[in-house]
Amino acid sequence: MKTTWWKAEEPGAVEQAGKLLREGGLVAIPTETVYGLAANAWDSTAVEGIFAAKGRPQDNPLIIHIARESQVQELAAAVPALAQKLFQAFWPGPLTVVLPKSSRVPSQVSGNLPTVAVRFPSHPVAQAVIQAAGVPLAAPSANRSGRPSPTSAQHVWEDLSGRIAGILDGGSCPVGVESTVVSLAQDTPRLLRPGSITVEQLRAVIGEVDVDPAVLSPLQKETAASSPGMKYQHYAPLARVILVEGPYAAYRDFVNSHAGPGVAALCYEGEQEGLRTDTVCFGREQDASGQARALFDALRQLDARGIRIAYARCPRQEGIGLAVYNRLLRAAGFEVIHIG
Repeated sequence: MKTTWWKAEEPGAVEQAGKLLREGGLVAIPTETVYGLAANAWDSTAVEGIFAAKGRPQDNPLIIHIARESQVQELAAAVPALAQKLFQAFWPGPLTVVLPKSSRVPSQVSGNLPTVAVRFPSHPVAQAVIQAAGVPLAAPSANRSGRPSPTSAQHVWEDLSGRIAGILDGGSCPVGVESTVVSLAQDTPRLLRPGSITVEQLRAVIGEVDVDPAVLSPLQKETAASSPGMKYQHYAPLARVILVEGPYAAYRDFVNSHAGPGVAALCYEGEQEGLRTDTVCFGREQDASGQARALFDALRQLDARGIRIAYARCPRQEGIGLAVYNRLLRAAGFEVIHIG
């Protein structure tokens, strides 16, 4: 399959992407979080194409992207008052809300669950493409399943060229990690995946919010994943990633004692000088938003440099740092060393 790469600002590019999507094609589009691999959410055959292109397990549910809040009524069987509060506070933006699904939503989208995950992205190109397509778009991250998510069109090309119809290049994604996912399908709202909208922000708007155990620990194999990013290894480079939790001095000494060919430190900016090994940085220690923007590109750099093992600095587990920590945990397969 030939994959067309358009620049979003090219005349007619958005319209061409919308036409392809409306007709059942797969197109990677930019959002404020990461690039999404979009298909017509009403077209079960097109949605099945997402799973084939990505090599994605069929029980891993997808998120439906909309360009008008009113489209939720077509997707959800019920929209509780708490959902309206979240929409008002955070939409359009990097928040996905899980609701009881309407009978119209194909089972392929929901992973055969009775719920549907819905997001109204703030990225102007994403909004324009959804409007041009004239249908809601199912769109997981536009990468091969399990790989680091794509935050640029080049990342998408590396993973999916020849497997999808098109890539709409809207530049680098400003958030850099996938959307926050909160479920309203049970009595108490539950955070299923952390993102740039923090659990503290959610609680400020809707009160009590539980954090699903799978945010910080593996989901049991027999348990259905209620959200993307919960069940399988995600975000992982070919390199083995090992999280190292402890103060910098202890981290530095540990990494230096394990230095050698094919070994790297996945560290913060300014820490390279004390490390006697290859280094890849993912932002500054005190800047969790910067870490989120840099993380997936840094993970891809490990493979570009032929790294076999990367010892990663452990981010703080608060605010946006919880999202960065969650992604690194899954990239490392929950392998964490505690030192110092």
